[in-house]
Amino acid sequence: MNRRQFVKTAAAAAATGWFSSGTWSPAADAFPAAQPDHAPATPAIPDFRYKIAACDWMMLKRQKPGAFPLAREIGVDGVEVDMGGLGDRPTFDNHLADPKIRRQFLDTARQLGLEICSLAMSGFYAQSFAERPTVPRMVQDCIETMTAMNVKVAFLPLGVPCDLFKRPELRPAVVARLKTIAPKAEAAGIVIGIETALDAAGEVKLLEDVGSPAIGSYFNFANAVENGRDLIHELRTLGRDRICQIHCTDRDGVWLQDDSRIDMPQVKRTLDAMGWRGWLVIERSRSAKDPRNVKLNFGANAAYLKSIFQAK
Repeated sequence: MNRRQFVKTAAAAAATGWFSSGTWSPAADAFPAAQPDHAPATPAIPDFRYKIAACDWMMLKRQKPGAFPLAREIGVDGVEVDMGGLGDRPTFDNHLADPKIRRQFLDTARQLGLEICSLAMSGFYAQSFAERPTVPRMVQDCIETMTAMNVKVAFLPLGVPCDLFKRPELRPAVVARLKTIAPKAEAAGIVIGIETALDAAGEVKLLEDVGSPAIGSYFNFANAVENGRDLIHELRTLGRDRICQIHCTDRDGVWLQDDSRIDMPQVKRTLDAMGWRGWLVIERSRSAKDPRNVKLNFGANAAYLKSIFQAK
């Protein structure tokens, strides 16, 4: 498939919610099927318009199979699995490079009726995507792991060292690297969702400069509300087709149900009106009273989100 064909298919896929869902849909099956090590059976969960997931690293189970039974107990529909620690390594400490471990993850998820909604390169929260020399290898490792596991969305945060609001001089390097990565993501039939410190209008401009449907926005509610932005306006500005996945979270302190900064029913009405569908991934929003109680915090947030987004 050439680039023009990809763009045409991607536009149709976005219109049907394929990028938003992070999974194949019949309308988007123009891409060659990935060949995972061991494709899981269809998860035994309802096909809701919105599905709820949690980050394994924030559940203190970074790239551990134990994240899945914990996720099942918490009550989410899936898990965002991390690519592993980074530190000073040339690439991620990615145990999923081992076919046996990949199979264990896929089998465990299938047996528990859970999905792997995305892979996360969370190491870039503390490392500079613009400046680190081995970035191409890191991202290629992620793409290869996604292909092997049939995962369609990756999370790429442009974290503190690559904050484009505070360090705008890094923008040309970020755009250049994303342009280099984009054809590889296109060829793999996956989407890499970036999280930036920019407002929605600035992120739209960044995505337009990259110019690939394989690079999207991984929107985080906390970025908007923490910086005094109108969350609803930000969602509408980015629009349905640019948002590939959402971190449905705020800073730690209170559960989402007690968070006065986010009107979750209004968020749902807005996403409904936009025609968006896909994964809402819980990252933080832990209670200050017991921040390390994973079951309590993630269970409460999952139950609340399901009451809003999956209510009949």
